[in-house]
Amino acid sequence: MKNAIPDLTDKVAVVTGATGGMGQIIAAGLARAGAHVITIARDPARADALRARVGPQAVNRLEVITGDLSRREDVRTAAQNIVDRHDQIHLLINNAGAHFPEHHVSADGVEMHIALDYLAAYGLMTRLDGPLRRGRARVVNVASDTLNDTRQVKLAGRPRPATLDLTGVDDLAEVNSAAGFVPFEAYARAKLMTVTAGYALARGLAADGVTVNALHPGIVATSIVDDLVPAPLRPFRAVIRRSLLTPAQGAETALRIATDPGLAGVTGRYFNRDVEKTTPPVSHHEGTQQRLLALSRLHFAH
Repeated sequence: MKNAIPDLTDKVAVVTGATGGMGQIIAAGLARAGAHVITIARDPARADALRARVGPQAVNRLEVITGDLSRREDVRTAAQNIVDRHDQIHLLINNAGAHFPEHHVSADGVEMHIALDYLAAYGLMTRLDGPLRRGRARVVNVASDTLNDTRQVKLAGRPRPATLDLTGVDDLAEVNSAAGFVPFEAYARAKLMTVTAGYALARGLAADGVTVNALHPGIVATSIVDDLVPAPLRPFRAVIRRSLLTPAQGAETALRIATDPGLAGVTGRYFNRDVEKTTPPVSHHEGTQQRLLALSRLHFAH
């Protein structure tokens, strides 16, 4: 890592999506720096690889909670378990996410990109509210710059930002519907929702010293990128992977935003790797932000 992680002894970090890829590297880096790291894993056996990466000197600082973050009840239960055990949280890194090449609906009736890539992050940000405030936490949401351009092939033409129109929407189950479903756009919309909600939550948490930022880690060689490769290029995925960032390189941005002393107090920003960037105008529209938060609260009220 270009910037050394400072000493995190006595700090508590929650990292989702930590059983593989970037998340595993993020969680291991924080644990080795002294943090007590909590992660939520659908299959506890998959946490064995994380334990191995953390190493024997830091493995006792790893706490694994069983849960499927695409399920509303599991998010609620995991959050309550954390609240019951930890008075303060100092870092929350919402890294869990996936790309689904076909339309799938979660156990709660919402499209899977929205369930896993957005609602899991929203649920943790809001249900861990007390410990986050008491810990003056940094919240880091791993997004994707697909929210700024949903074209899979960018050889010519202007960027095509993700859209988010909640006019007349009464339930998040209506968003990313099966009719006209385009996987790449659905994925980008879910990431846009995370950033949009994050901007609003950043304002509400600022008085207690909590910061909320989002990032695009770069194009990282992960299973998500494999799924995003256009069909004609899939035979060349192995070659394409070699030109991409490694998960360790992708993790650097999240770790920097989470721990760099120079970013203390910085909130409501979006970073493309190390550079602050803009996001689509709809993400800054307060009416859209508040409607999204209301629909998200409704989802977790069931």
